[in-house]
Amino acid sequence: MSASPTLLPTQVEDGQAPGVAYRIEGELVPLLHCALDGSMPVFFEHHVVLWKDPGLDITLRPMRGAFRRLAARMPVFMTQARGPGEIAFSRDAPGHVFPLHLPHRTAVLVREHQFLAATGSMKFTPSRIRGLSNNLFGGNGFFLDRFEADAGDGVVWLHGYGNVFEKVLGPGEQIDVEPGGWIYMDAGVRMSPTVYGLRTGLFGGTGRLVFNRFTGPGRVGIQSMYLHLPTAE
Repeated sequence: MSASPTLLPTQVEDGQAPGVAYRIEGELVPLLHCALDGSMPVFFEHHVVLWKDPGLDITLRPMRGAFRRLAARMPVFMTQARGPGEIAFSRDAPGHVFPLHLPHRTAVLVREHQFLAATGSMKFTPSRIRGLSNNLFGGNGFFLDRFEADAGDGVVWLHGYGNVFEKVLGPGEQIDVEPGGWIYMDAGVRMSPTVYGLRTGLFGGTGRLVFNRFTGPGRVGIQSMYLHLPTAE
C-alpha cells in the first residue's frame, strides 16, 4: 500500500508556541488550554471561549474583508486575549483539536468554521471562493481563511469533526477528497473540482460523484466526519 493519510495526535501534554504553553485534552469534545506569558496574544472567535482567568485582557481584533464577511453572515471581528493568564477554548461539537505550527513566512489555507485560535504573530486573511461551490455544494461560494506566519513563527489551532488525518503530498502527487472531508492545505497545494458522471442504467438515471482534487507539494488535512455547512449567498 502507498503512504496513506496519518492520524494526528489527539492529546498534547506540553505544547509550546511563541509566548504560549498549551495542552489539548479531553476525548468526546476536546479543549485547548493555553497559558499566556504576556509576550504574545492569541485571537479567536468569541463564542469558542470555555473559561479564562479574570485578569486576562480581552480586546477586539478587526479583520480584513469585513463587509464581505458581514454579507455572508460570518464574523467581522476576532476577539484577542493578552496575558499573563490562562484561557481555554472548545467548539460545541465532538471532534479533534490539533495545532499547526508554521515557520516564519509560511502559510496555510483553512476552510471556514474550522478555526479555533491562533497566536498574534499570524496574519489572518479571509477570502471568498466562488465557482468551486457551484459544482461542490450547489451554492455561490464559501470562505477560505489564510493564516500566514507574518511576524515570526506561529501556531494556529483547528477543530476537525470526527478524527483528523494528514496527507503529505510530494510534487505533483494527488489525492481526491470528498468535498466535506478536507480541513486545511498548505499554501503551495492546488485544489480543483473533479466530477464523475454516473449512469445507473435504471430508468435511464444519472448521478454525480464529486471530489476536491489536491495536487502537491504540501499537506492536506482530512476529517473523518464529513461536514456540509451552509454556503455564502
